[in-house]
This record gives sequence, C-alpha cells and structure tokens, in this order.
Amino acid sequence: MIGAVRGFKDIYGKEALVWEKLEKIIRKCFHIWGFNEVKLPILEKTELFQRGIGDTTDIVEKEMYTFLDKSNESVTLRPEGTASIIRFFNEHKLYGQEKIFKFFYIGPMFRYERPQKGRLRQFHQAGVELLGDETPYAELEVLTLMSYLLDTLEIKERSLFINNLGCSDCRKDYKTKLLSYLEDREELCEDCKRRRLTNPLRILDCKQEQCKESIVKAPKITDFLCEHCKTHQQHLEKLLNRVNIDYNIDPHIVRGLDYYNKIVFEVHAKGLGAQSAILAGGRYDSLSKDLGGYDIPAVGWALGMERLSLLLSDDFVKDEGIDIFFIYFDEKGEEIAISAIYELRKKDIKTAYDATKGSLKSKLRKADKLKSRYVIILGEDEIKQNIFLLKNMADSTQKTFPLDKLKNLDKEI
Repeated sequence: MIGAVRGFKDIYGKEALVWEKLEKIIRKCFHIWGFNEVKLPILEKTELFQRGIGDTTDIVEKEMYTFLDKSNESVTLRPEGTASIIRFFNEHKLYGQEKIFKFFYIGPMFRYERPQKGRLRQFHQAGVELLGDETPYAELEVLTLMSYLLDTLEIKERSLFINNLGCSDCRKDYKTKLLSYLEDREELCEDCKRRRLTNPLRILDCKQEQCKESIVKAPKITDFLCEHCKTHQQHLEKLLNRVNIDYNIDPHIVRGLDYYNKIVFEVHAKGLGAQSAILAGGRYDSLSKDLGGYDIPAVGWALGMERLSLLLSDDFVKDEGIDIFFIYFDEKGEEIAISAIYELRKKDIKTAYDATKGSLKSKLRKADKLKSRYVIILGEDEIKQNIFLLKNMADSTQKTFPLDKLKNLDKEI
C-alpha cells in the first residue's frame, strides 16, 4: 500500500468542514478590511526566494523544495507568500495605479522541516500584504485586522509581541557591536560560525539550543535605533493603545527572513506547547526594490492555518445533518425518489437515499445516523395510493401527502 509523503496529509471529514468554515471567516474578515485576494502560483523561480528571503536563512539553506525543471531552470515550491506577492505586483506593473494596495492570499506552502504538531512539510497560510504606506498606520491596519480575526475565531488566550529591527543605518553600528560579541563564541553551531562571516543577524534566529543560550546577553538592536525608527515605533504604540490592542515589546524577535526592517511582530497562543506562534509578520520596505522592482514600502503578516485550527473549539462546526432521507423498496419507488431528489437539491435541500436492499428498520437507522430531519417513505402501499409518508425524525410524527407534492416539498418542511 502506498501512503502519503511524510509531512503531507489528507484533510477530510469533520476536519475538512472546519477548514471550509475557517477559510470562509478569514476571507470575510479580509474583505471587510478592504484586502483583495491574489491566487498565487505554487511554483516560482528559485531566485525569487534566494534574493527575497536571503541566501543565509534556514529556509533557503535547508528547507526549500527546489529542483530543475525540464528546461533546466531552477524552480521552487513556494515556502512563503510575501515574495510572491511582490513578484506579482512588479510583474503586472501595478505601481502608480493606486497609492495603497491591499492584497491577501490563502494556500499551501512547502518547507522541508521536521514534522511536528501543527506544522507539516506542506502547510497552509493565510496572509495579508499592504503596499504603499510607510507610516505606522499601515502596521495599525494589519494589526487591527489580526485582532478582529482572532476575536472572531474566539482565540482569546493570545499575546502580541513587537520588536523594532531598525533601518539599514541603525544596523551598521549594531552589526559591528554584534560581531565583536560573537567573535569568541565557539559554542555556536557550525552554521552560525559560518554566518558570522556572511550574515551575523541570522544567528539571532537560530533554533539550536546552544546558540539561543549564547545570544541571551548579545547587544540588542533597540539600543542602536535612529531617531526616525524610534519615532515610528512610538507612534505605532500610541495608535495601538488608542484602539486597546495589548502588546509586549520583545527585543529578541528577529523573524526568519532577511527582508524585514523596522517593526516585526508575532502572536503566540496558549495551548500549542513550545511552538506557540500562530501569526507573524512585519515591515519590509526594501523587498520590492531588492527584487529589481519598484521602491515601495510594505507591511504584512501570515498565519499558520494548521496551528490555528488546533485552537478552535470543538463546536466550531456542527454536523447539521441532512434535510430529507428517501426510503423505497422497489423499482417504481426508486424512479419516483430519484426524480424528486434531483428537483429538491436544485432548491438547496440536502437529500440522501439508500439504494441498497434492506428493511424499513435498517434504513431508518441510516437516516438517524445521517441526522436527517425528515424521512420520506415510498413503500408499495403508499405508491398504490398515490401518496408518500413524511416522518419527522425529531418527534416521530407522520403525515401523508399526494405524490404530486413531492417535488415541492420545500414548502412543507
């Protein structure tokens, strides 16, 4: 027997209903905030992520599904959505058509990580990206949307953490100070020892325990912020206070992608153990220009749908059952039932039937299992009398109706 690839899974049954409702709520919230959906391709040129995310990030170095296609071009299953949104924006020459652009996406991403609770190698993200606004009102827009969405989903035990990575000017002195601190840290993992030469800031995002312990006392970027970056954060904090969104300042948040600058943030929720982050994002003002496109400021976030689904209440979706279950025993009964079922379904009435042979008792048990509100019985006697029997499964009451009313039963139930 052939099974699924490790880290990939099927979604079906009640779980599929949860995802259907979750996506519906997410789309509704995104539309209320004025974001428009972009359906991005799953496959992109590898260069997009190498230049966008950063060559020395764990994602690019270790986690991407990359291969050569039949034309010998390197392509990659998308590991995230932001770089693809920027590629889309630049490729379609949208710059100048509006001042502010608001996009969202929902779909699968791919990273070769160790599968764990709420995180698989094929995982799903929903994300928003706001382009064209360099002010803190852009962060406010995406963070109020975050708060509204999680409130709507009743994810109450959560915390928002914010950091400021500064701009390129802030990082010059910080990088020098950080390199001095890291110079004699021989306990660093082999990857981080190499990163000291290529991109020392990536060491702050390493998941190895010895590296996490080593950087506890490392210099903090917040001590090197220029006045502009400080003012940006102070303004954002005032705005968040104004709308009563609670937050915590965490100078250790750096995010795992190189394109971030200034404000970055994460949302953590109780109930997921050590891997508690359900949403993360920040500002990335230079990504578009770095990819050879327009110089446009941007901010956004993405949430992990697998992790989010684990936090939803058991009654997030209820099995509402079906409206009508048809019971018949012979060819004539089937002829009448099949015709009626088609007409009723066209009127949005959920119907089912059992084409197998069986007793009335066994068929009623199946109707009960399907949580049918009503049962229609087309027995030999009923058909001879040109009637059908309508049974209410809730109170077991029964009524008879002429067969010609069968296709208009929506007016009776």
